Amino acid sequence: MKNTLLIIFSFFLLISCKTKKPEIKKPSFLIGDWIRINGKEGSTTFETWHKNFTGSGITIKEKDTTFKEILSIINLKDTIFLKVEGVNESPTLFKFTQQTDSSFIAENPKNEFPKKITYWLEKKQLKAEVANPDFKIDFVFEKIKN
Repeated sequence: MKNTLLIIFSFFLLISCKTKKPEIKKPSFLIGDWIRINGKEGSTTFETWHKNFTGSGITIKEKDTTFKEILSIINLKDTIFLKVEGVNESPTLFKFTQQTDSSFIAENPKNEFPKKITYWLEKKQLKAEVANPDFKIDFVFEKIKN
C-alpha cells in the first residue's frame, strides 16, 4: 500500500513540476497599413500587416507594380519565423533570433539576400533593414491613416 501511494505521489509530483512553454508573442506593432517615405523618387512602396500576421509588400512605379511579396509570421515547432513568398521560387523562412515588444530580428544565413531582416518601431515610424554582410537597404514607413 505504501509503495502504491509513493508511486501515485511521485506521478503527481512529476506532472505538477512540468514546465509550461512560454507563449510565443507575435510582433503586433507591425499591424496596419504603411507607406515608405524614403523610397526612390517615382516609386511608392506600401506594406500591410493584418491582425492574423499576414501581409504584403508592394512597390508601384506610375501605374505598374514593380515588386510584390507576401509576408506572414508563422510558428513552426515552437519557433517563430518571418515567411516571405513571391520573391524566390519557393517561400523563404527567416528565423526570429531576437525580439522585443517593438522590434525583431529574423535571419536566414543560407539565403543570398537578405540574410538578416530587422523591423523596429521608432517614434511612430516602422523601420526595417534588409541586409547581408556586404550590403543593406533601409526602409522608413509611416502609418497610413484610415
